Amino acid sequence: MSNYYDMIKELFDIQVKEGLVKREVLNKIMSQYDHDILNKLIEYKFFKKVADDYEIRPVYFKFLEFILSEFKPLLPETIEKYEHSITSLFKKIKEGIGKDRNILLQRITDLYNEVRDFTEAVEKNTIRLISETKELKSNVDKIDYREKVRKASFWIDYYITPLNSILDVSHSQSITNRLLDISQYINVRRLNFDDETARQQFEKLYTFLVQTNDDLLRQSKILTNELLPLIERIRSESMILTGWIEFLKNPDKVKGPFVPKSKRAYPYNNAMYFNALEYVQEYMYTSDIYLDEPDLNAKDKWIFNKEFYRDAMIKELPMPNFFEWAGKTLRGEYKEIETEKFFSLSTLLFEDDIELEFDASADRMVIRTTEMNLRVPKIKIKRYGLS
Repeated sequence: MSNYYDMIKELFDIQVKEGLVKREVLNKIMSQYDHDILNKLIEYKFFKKVADDYEIRPVYFKFLEFILSEFKPLLPETIEKYEHSITSLFKKIKEGIGKDRNILLQRITDLYNEVRDFTEAVEKNTIRLISETKELKSNVDKIDYREKVRKASFWIDYYITPLNSILDVSHSQSITNRLLDISQYINVRRLNFDDETARQQFEKLYTFLVQTNDDLLRQSKILTNELLPLIERIRSESMILTGWIEFLKNPDKVKGPFVPKSKRAYPYNNAMYFNALEYVQEYMYTSDIYLDEPDLNAKDKWIFNKEFYRDAMIKELPMPNFFEWAGKTLRGEYKEIETEKFFSLSTLLFEDDIELEFDASADRMVIRTTEMNLRVPKIKIKRYGLS
């Protein structure tokens, strides 16, 4: 590929446009470059024979797409197929969580790969849409305004708006919303799972899902804040210019709107100089002024007294439900449960001298804080050596 790059690049461009490389076109290109490398391309599995024609195999085609940033945009309904595959794998992981270990590990890996393929498809579409929009804005091909409007409307209606719906986390049926639900489940499993290898795989998947969420949010912002306004502006500007050109061709056909005559005015009067001079002279000599600014953050900041709450927890051991105790403790002291205080209190679970027992079959309880509702498991704690 390095020695015959120019020739391979031309073959790639042909397949992008035509879907395959016809035999007569291949012969013409090899004659043009004076390189008969067909047998080598077949031997290295670069080409796959399709009847009398040839097709670049997907592994090479995707590699060239990547290094050339020549991605063919996928229709949003094609990307939506990942919602079904990701949901199906997630369902199987939940159903087999306590069954065969090797099957569980393989399903976690498959889910990781499927999410990765989804994010790459979204990124490729965004890159291609940015490229198409810039080309449309610069109008390199010198297309007329009517065609420019048609292309702008096409990209908005069939690619940008539907893709933005897929990435809308507030939409209950979007893939991004589904990934958020999955990450919450994986987060619990990475903290509470008996098998160390599976727990490490859950940790890896959770970290990847957090990064994926940030990446998808960035892609959504590009679509919403950059691409959509730009291409909408192209559409509106082109429509205005098209209408103006039609009007100039026959200005007497339609009566034009009234255009008022411009008149220059100044925001200050002739006496401005003397008014400004009087103001400066009045404040030329001033005494020192000291301002005591009030502290806007005067509210006392809550400091987590770990030793106090740890002693209170030790007195209650053995404890059948840690999170229930934490909620009652905070509500008894402050009449409400603040999220920050609840999470601070939850760090007591990681003390070295206590033992945790987690019942996976028990129903989860809901802790209502001032900012959110938290679904937490039932965790029994006791000290080492004590029943």
